[in-house]
Amino acid sequence: MIYIVDNIANYFIYLFIIHFGFRLNPRKNKLFIAASVLTMISGGVYNAYFDTNSPLVYLVWSVLSICLFFEDRLRHLLILSAALMYFTGIIDTFSVMLIQVVLIGGGVGGADITWWMEPAYLISFLVYLLVYLRLFRKNDVYLCDIKLKYKLALLIQGSIFQMFYNYVFYFFNENHARYGIDGYAVFFISIVGAVYSIFLTLGLAIRNILSDRQNGELRLFMQMQKQQYDYQLRQSEAVRRFRHDLVNHMGVLRELASQKKTEEVREYIDTIWNIQDEFELKIHTGDDMLDVILNYYFYLAEKEKVDFTVTGKLSGKTGLEMFDVTTLMGNILQNAMEAAVRTAVPKIRVELTEHKKEIFIVVSNSTAEEMNSRKGFQGTSKADAANHGFGLKNIAATVRKYHGEYYMESAVEDGTAMFQVSIAIPRIEISEIEVSGIEIPESVIPKTEVPGSEIPETEISEIEG
Repeated sequence: MIYIVDNIANYFIYLFIIHFGFRLNPRKNKLFIAASVLTMISGGVYNAYFDTNSPLVYLVWSVLSICLFFEDRLRHLLILSAALMYFTGIIDTFSVMLIQVVLIGGGVGGADITWWMEPAYLISFLVYLLVYLRLFRKNDVYLCDIKLKYKLALLIQGSIFQMFYNYVFYFFNENHARYGIDGYAVFFISIVGAVYSIFLTLGLAIRNILSDRQNGELRLFMQMQKQQYDYQLRQSEAVRRFRHDLVNHMGVLRELASQKKTEEVREYIDTIWNIQDEFELKIHTGDDMLDVILNYYFYLAEKEKVDFTVTGKLSGKTGLEMFDVTTLMGNILQNAMEAAVRTAVPKIRVELTEHKKEIFIVVSNSTAEEMNSRKGFQGTSKADAANHGFGLKNIAATVRKYHGEYYMESAVEDGTAMFQVSIAIPRIEISEIEVSGIEIPESVIPKTEVPGSEIPETEISEIEG
């Protein structure tokens, strides 16, 4: 029976690490899952019947059960299961030693080694759970995101520790009578230190990932800024060309007027008016930076034949810094544009509303299909998910920076699936800040006073579009 329990304990550890560490999902066909469970139990029954713990049997049932349970490329599952068995074996060794060191020297006389395995599995699982909660989940990083060199470093590092502790433990076990409580304490602390060093390696790998993400977000911001700058530059060049030819235009109009060619004058004025209309900003919101972003995406929408409308106007600036305006509206409109162009009726709608103490910005766009808000807005529709999907996280972070609120929902409007982002940014008086004692950046402090309603805040995962 002990062999079956051991297999079940290992099995659940594998499922936990692969699902939460590598984000692999179970197969949809339940027959494969049943076959996976049956393979694991069969391995335990075989070991129990022949009273053996054959490494070959362990290898076969572990690899086969993992390949049957998870939906992924077979080659990847084979490599993953082999590496996982090796790494968990190292942690299990440390866990067993932590228990056995207490039993050395007559702590528990005549104890059977199989008795020690169940607590060892529990200790190992607590280590994996702690890694997941304190490192991966906290930083939104997964084992599959870590670079290969760090994964190999963990395996090599664990191998060195295991060989060292196997030797030391054997020497200590044979000579335990020569050592007192100090020897036990040193051995215990050294094993804990080995596990801690694995945490440090994982921490370094995660910091590397977070640094790459930050650099990627900065590059994305610079790209959006460059695109908007290029758009403004083209507009500026058009204005300069128009002004350069203005004297000539006036000369032609003067000549036509002197010849009393009224109809020709009217037509020429209409032509000049149409030229001027090309470089004039179509959207005016009351905030210069917001105007630049909205006009740029209005320009892109015209090129992509997307119906782009803006309603409402602000009485003054939003109070957001230029970087934050670009991050907030740039990500929202970029996602909206990418989603809208894939629909039969592409459209984007921006609504600006002011209430007494809040500015509301609502952006709606058509989507290819309605998203289920009950399941949350998870993931990204792009194939390169590792380098995309930060859009809504950046939006949420920017809104929280200004003590605002955000709400996202999916609905059907006139037979078209729509995705809507609603944002509320408060306007806070300086006197209010002094009374509350809350420290808020100067860029957030508005010039006017105004009241409003609340928009419920929801925790949202990544999505684009």
